[in-house]
Amino acid sequence: MERTRNWRRAQSRKHKGHEASGPQDFKPEKNWKLMYTRADKLHRARQLGMSYPIRTTRQLLDHE
Repeated sequence: MERTRNWRRAQSRKHKGHEASGPQDFKPEKNWKLMYTRADKLHRARQLGMSYPIRTTRQLLDHE
């Protein structure tokens, strides 16, 4: 049997989801400096149960 590109693509579709979990799995970013978008930072802050953006006492007092 000749294994062409078509055969390899069919096998890939057939066995999708069978690969073992390993280092290619996605892990969320832990370093705030490396999180690029504001939405990502807000989402991560919500997960951690903290308020973001972090406001100083002075900013909180000025807001009220």
